[in-house]
Amino acid sequence: MIQIDGSVGIQIINFLFLIWALNTVLYKPIRNIIRKRKEKIDGLAHSIETFEKEALEKDAAFSSGIKEARNKGMKEKDAMLAEAAAKEKEIIERINQRAREELAALRGKIEKDAQAVRASLEKEVDAYAAAIAQKMLGRLV
Repeated sequence: MIQIDGSVGIQIINFLFLIWALNTVLYKPIRNIIRKRKEKIDGLAHSIETFEKEALEKDAAFSSGIKEARNKGMKEKDAMLAEAAAKEKEIIERINQRAREELAALRGKIEKDAQAVRASLEKEVDAYAAAIAQKMLGRLV
């Protein structure tokens, strides 16, 4: 049978002393290290959230900048195309005008040449007519 005597009190004191010693030597330093680590992790998590927000803001600004640059580029492209179309129209008009002038000059030259040939042929028509009549009739006319 178990007898309860003064050694139980010593065991209780020994147990309480052991709890106090373990708490002082082992548990408090470990809890302090864990608390500091948790604070550090929380600080890093906060920093990560801040950096993520900044990254999202910078990404949005970058996307906005690219969109604006594309719009500006498209406007400049449209302006250049309009200017090029106007220049093309002007060049085509000049070429057409030059072609009309050359065509008119060529028609005038052809007209002069035709009149000159007609005049020279009219001078020789009588001679040709007599020669043809002579060959057809077989005698002098």
